[in-house]
Amino acid sequence: MTTVLLADDQELVRTGFRLILELAGFEIAGEAADGAAAVELARRLQPDVALMDVRMPDMDGIEATRRIGLAGLRTRVLMLTTFDLDEHVYDALRAGASGFLLKDAGRERLVDAVRTVAAGESLFAPSVLQRLVDHYVARPPAGRAVGLEGLSEREVEVLRLVGRGCSNAEIAEALIISHATVKTHVRNVLAKLGLRDRVQAVVAAYESGLVAPGARR
Repeated sequence: MTTVLLADDQELVRTGFRLILELAGFEIAGEAADGAAAVELARRLQPDVALMDVRMPDMDGIEATRRIGLAGLRTRVLMLTTFDLDEHVYDALRAGASGFLLKDAGRERLVDAVRTVAAGESLFAPSVLQRLVDHYVARPPAGRAVGLEGLSEREVEVLRLVGRGCSNAEIAEALIISHATVKTHVRNVLAKLGLRDRVQAVVAAYESGLVAPGARR
C-alpha cells in the first residue's frame, strides 16, 4: 500500500486530503504542520510520497524538500501550490520536487497525482509548467549552465520533447521509436546530466537553451 505524508499548516486542508486519499486506498503515514516536522517524519516513517505545501511557517516546503533530497530518502515530494504561478515553484523544482499540483484540483486529480508520483513518474499542472518557464526565462539564476555535450543526438531530441511537456507515448510517436526505447533514452539523459527526475529534465531543457520560451509541442 502506498504511504503518504501530509504537510500543510492548515489542519482543515490536511483533513480533507486525508479523507480523499484514504478512500482511494492510500495509507496516511503522518501529518506535519511545518517543514521541519515534515522532514523529521519523512526520516522516521519513510513514506512513499510527501504531499508538501509550498508555504508553511518556520521551515517552508522548499527547504523541507531540499533536506529530504539531501538525506537520500526515497520519499518523493508532490508540491502543493495555491496559484498556478507561485514565485517559489522554480526553487521547489530545483530542490527536488517530483511534481506540482494546484490546491484546488479535484479529488480525482489529486489521487491520480499521488499515484503517478509514487510510481516514479513526474507530474505538474500544464499551467504551472508554462508560467514557471516564462517566469524563469525572464529571470534566469546567475551562474547556472547546463551542458549537453555528453548526450547523443537522439538523447538531445528526447530531452527537447521532454522540455516541451511531451509524454513518453508522444515522444515515441514523434520519433517513431518504441515506448521502451524512449524510457531508456530518458533514463540515460537523467544519468548523464545528473538529474533526479523528469521535472528536473524540463528545467535543464530550458536552462540549456534547447527549448525556447513559448515553445509548444
